[in-house]
Amino acid sequence: MAKPFIHPDFILTNETAKKLYHEHAEKMPIIDYHCHLSPQMVAENKKFESIAQIWLMGDHYKWRALRSNGIAEKYITGKDSSDWEKFEKWAETVPYTFRNPLYHWTHLELKTAFGIEKTLNPETAREIYDQCNDIIKNDPKFTPKGLMEFYNVETVCTTDDPIDSLEWHKKVKEDGTKTQMLPTWRPDKAMMVEKPADFRAYVESLSKASGMNISNYNEFIDALQNRHDFFESMGCRLSDHGIEEFYAEDFTDSEISAIFNKVYGGKELSDEEIRKFKSAMMLVFGRQDAASGWTQQFHYGTIRNNNSKMFKLIGADTGFDSIGEFATAKNCAKFLDRLNSEDKLAKTILYNLNPCANEVLATMIGNFQDGTIAGKIQFGAAWWFLDQKDGMQKQMNALSVLGLLSRFVGMLTDSRSFLSYPRHEYFRRILCNLLGTDIENGEIPYSGYEEKRMNQMVEDICYNNAKQYFKF
Repeated sequence: MAKPFIHPDFILTNETAKKLYHEHAEKMPIIDYHCHLSPQMVAENKKFESIAQIWLMGDHYKWRALRSNGIAEKYITGKDSSDWEKFEKWAETVPYTFRNPLYHWTHLELKTAFGIEKTLNPETAREIYDQCNDIIKNDPKFTPKGLMEFYNVETVCTTDDPIDSLEWHKKVKEDGTKTQMLPTWRPDKAMMVEKPADFRAYVESLSKASGMNISNYNEFIDALQNRHDFFESMGCRLSDHGIEEFYAEDFTDSEISAIFNKVYGGKELSDEEIRKFKSAMMLVFGRQDAASGWTQQFHYGTIRNNNSKMFKLIGADTGFDSIGEFATAKNCAKFLDRLNSEDKLAKTILYNLNPCANEVLATMIGNFQDGTIAGKIQFGAAWWFLDQKDGMQKQMNALSVLGLLSRFVGMLTDSRSFLSYPRHEYFRRILCNLLGTDIENGEIPYSGYEEKRMNQMVEDICYNNAKQYFKF
């Protein structure tokens, strides 16, 4: 007989898993230390007009599924289709997402935010759409601030470019919003030298933001430091770097200065020059973070904007990225070792997108733990295409057998949607079921001291480890 779908013990397959989740994981606040939410939406506390706006806008996970289901782009990112038409096409697609995490996320979000337990499909679409819109209209919690408070989000960290004024972060702080919102330093554009014109434009924007003249490499670094100091004054405690691979080429200072002059002057760089410049910038960023006591995050392994036709039409971050294949282990080790040899290796979180690197990173982090803080170098949560039940289990299994799962800083949403917080619940259920199954199989003791240690471990991974690690 089929078990019920989204119910209180969803994913929890044994009594110990249920106890770990309901008595320990479920109650913990959320620290969402990496996301792509709009600070402006939070500051203005945007009032959403429909479930389509709050649910489908900017969600490239759903967009990929819609395209795979044969839905025309006009109903996905098009401006000439209504909110209802977009929602209707998503409802048509949902029954085709069985075994995709979108199916679970969709119904967890409907239940937790709206109290709707019916499954979404073409037969229920209009009823659910109208019911959600009525709730959004009349329930004051359906604003960015209201939803973060509803989901017990203690801290959220956005993703921000060094040239950002952070004016919206300042407004949120002044408003006394219950959920703490902090910026995250994302300096990727400062090392994108593939297109000289774009790089020069960015340098000029950096000059304006910092109020500093930039005509050479040293002035470029000084301006970045100026912005780094500003971000720190605004409460920033993390950097984040989206890279295809790790860069650790050998170079001299004079080479990097010459490369800067060349690209700033509008000349194309060779592949070797690009790699050397990126290698130099990664070290600069690492040293800056170490000096400020920040945590540096590296998301690597994606090939972005593969569909050039759609990139030209609707731009980046629209669902045309994929897992890449890069041999990065040696360069990752070399990069971390360089900083470590200088005593300038900050707390570091490494996220891989290709699952074949799970064991690589699980062993890599052990090379640079130095005893100054538990879990100083972290194997980050299953990311993007791996952010699903199988991916989470594989990430935690690799960390468990090759490191210390108990020191893991846990989950994040990596989302652009204010309805994505059930992803933390999803992770917590998977974590508790993983541990509960081991206990019920007799692989972990669960009485006396060990029971207390296990209960504490669950609470730590869900919240306490991140709280202590980031020191927001």
